[in-house]
Amino acid sequence: MAGYRIEVRGTVQGVGFRPWVCRLARRMGVVGRVQNDPRGVSIEAFASTAVLGRFIDELRTDPLPTARIAELREAPIPDEDLDAFVIESSEASGRKALSIPPDLATCEDCTKELLDERDRRFEYPFTNCTACGPRFTIATGIPYDRAATTMSEFVMCEACRAEFDDVENRRFHAQPNACPECGPSLRLDRLDGHAATASNVLAHAAELLSRGKVVAVKGLGGFHLACDATDGAAVRRLRERKHRDEKPFAVMVQSLAEAGALAEISSEEGALLSAAERPVVLLRRRQDARLAVEVSPDTSLLGLFLPYTPLHHLLLAAARRPLVMTSANVSDEPICFENDEARRRLEGIADAILLHDRKIAMRCDDSVSRVIAGVPTIMRRSRGFVPRPIYLSRPVARPVLACGAHLNNTFCIAMEDTAYFGPHIGDLETVAALDFFEEAIERMQTILSVRPEVVAHDLHPGYPSTRYAQTRTELSVVGVQHHHAHVVSLMAEHGICDQVLGVAYDGTGFGEDGTSWGGDFLLCTAERYERVGTFRPIRLAGGNLAMREVWRIGYALLHDAYDGAPPRNATALLDGVPSSSLLLVKQMIEREINAPRARGVGRYFDGFGALALGRARSTHEGQVAIAWDQVANTSVVDAYPYEIDRRTTPWEVDLRPAVRAAVEDLAASAPPGDVSARFHNALIAATSELLDLLWAERGNLPVALTGGVFQNERLAAGIENVIRNKNEVLRHGAVPPGDGGIALGQALIADAVMRDKG
Repeated sequence: MAGYRIEVRGTVQGVGFRPWVCRLARRMGVVGRVQNDPRGVSIEAFASTAVLGRFIDELRTDPLPTARIAELREAPIPDEDLDAFVIESSEASGRKALSIPPDLATCEDCTKELLDERDRRFEYPFTNCTACGPRFTIATGIPYDRAATTMSEFVMCEACRAEFDDVENRRFHAQPNACPECGPSLRLDRLDGHAATASNVLAHAAELLSRGKVVAVKGLGGFHLACDATDGAAVRRLRERKHRDEKPFAVMVQSLAEAGALAEISSEEGALLSAAERPVVLLRRRQDARLAVEVSPDTSLLGLFLPYTPLHHLLLAAARRPLVMTSANVSDEPICFENDEARRRLEGIADAILLHDRKIAMRCDDSVSRVIAGVPTIMRRSRGFVPRPIYLSRPVARPVLACGAHLNNTFCIAMEDTAYFGPHIGDLETVAALDFFEEAIERMQTILSVRPEVVAHDLHPGYPSTRYAQTRTELSVVGVQHHHAHVVSLMAEHGICDQVLGVAYDGTGFGEDGTSWGGDFLLCTAERYERVGTFRPIRLAGGNLAMREVWRIGYALLHDAYDGAPPRNATALLDGVPSSSLLLVKQMIEREINAPRARGVGRYFDGFGALALGRARSTHEGQVAIAWDQVANTSVVDAYPYEIDRRTTPWEVDLRPAVRAAVEDLAASAPPGDVSARFHNALIAATSELLDLLWAERGNLPVALTGGVFQNERLAAGIENVIRNKNEVLRHGAVPPGDGGIALGQALIADAVMRDKG
């Protein structure tokens, strides 16, 4: 007999890993023990040397599908005289590493039970097993055991306890295990002053939805606001109450087949929709889709997702229609997650509230994803993915808290060889959002039992996240350039420490030369960067106001392209704007009054879209840029002219020739789709040409495509297709390309800065 201690790190708690190990050991004749510990799972196994070898090989090569093993180490230990293999209670001492899995969508077995009239969990909205159910959002600490979850107040009945203790049962040590006799219960509250008297609350909620009412529904990480997605009046009512003008709503549908009736779905997109993470997936809407146009009024993209809790399955089945499922909040505020909070904040928004008595420990909004040029890409990393770790190829020297960006904020904590994103916070525009930001950081630090020693922030001095970092006077504070962080986040995702040539395209980012960056070519390592290419700047008359009134950017493009005197056929493209407003913006640009210079590629999208589509205003981030992408005529292959100015440092891409050519096309009544295609093709060609020039001068380095603009499929695919045979091309998948991903890069750059300081 021989003995080995086996330490497993990764996502191995809350997914049935210990029961699986126990069954495997018993089947192979191995004796010993398995237990959760603060860093994962520990196994002490005893058998003949040959059997132990096969046992360890099985652990390495054929793990449980719901688990994610990052590391498996074994070391010999003295033999013990045992006669069985058992699961022991968890070990809570020692350094903690978060191994709690994300929340998992209801599995196939639990879904079958839910719909089986003979099963004791028939139509029970909280059924789960080791393969599915709430995890992170109910966890109050680690190791992940029932006592450290919000299920601790529900005492299992005899039947549930028998399942929990039976190693052959799929609910063996399923921490949220419950049934109608002992678990959480559902109820419906009316918020219009009338009590809900129906015995079947789901039928009552479905009936309200069928009458055009708005119902708040408690999910895993917070509440949704639901309404009938086929009822235009109901959707308009929800928009008015939520103060959300045109930004698309996500829609939940009962099945993949129903999703296919509403949108065009590739095999990759179907797999993403059906994945256990259940993100909202952006898809191209079918022209005959049976949905209210108000769901996504100005875009052909549709955000669809499938039910991920038993409650969702039951509600969709009762409603028998697709449902808008949007975050339960007023726009720019955090999602509601507590019952009393929801009653208070949703008064006047929801007509009823479908809630339960299982508490949510951490609010966690839905994740959003899209297949971009064949790569499934997370655009908003939250429920279903958090707190799955990112494993670092080079460990950080000291724990780091990275505060993220201002828009689409997500923070990150890096410790030793792992980094953990927090849940999606959103835009830090309100006091409530900042309170959520601080609350989520504190809770994640508590769960990890870590106190950061370094805090990283964006260089922009006005960001609330920057001000928060600077209040942490007990920590070493490090400012990080926005686009450097973008590139390093992508490097970390791919485990690359050597230098890359980063292409960072987004809307804005505080630059070190007094301009706003966002169209930048950076030679990068975590330690330092050199900016070797950029775009010619344009003036943003009115500063941030130009982001909303994008006609200002359109005029700035004309003013620059025609040396301050755009001809009538150019200014005619802005005929909807009062001449007095045009004159004011002209004066602001020429006198350099509240007209900062911006180099962001996203601003060029806004400006061209304003000129060609007649879109003077944007009601939400990226609205005009998305429309400009979607209108492009895929059959047009020629490109507008551009120049690359190599006399400047860094080199500059000059799109003034493209502006003048677009004006001539539009004056000749060219379709906006043709103009959009030539604009995209010019960006692709300019990017490729500048990369060729930089490779010739600086060497053949891998290219890292990052930033929010690379959520544009046409641009991402076009650039990759041109350069992939020349050099390795890195793109995002598990880490968002936009601002929701930069905290990871901030953390690693701050670590590198502190290393340099010694």
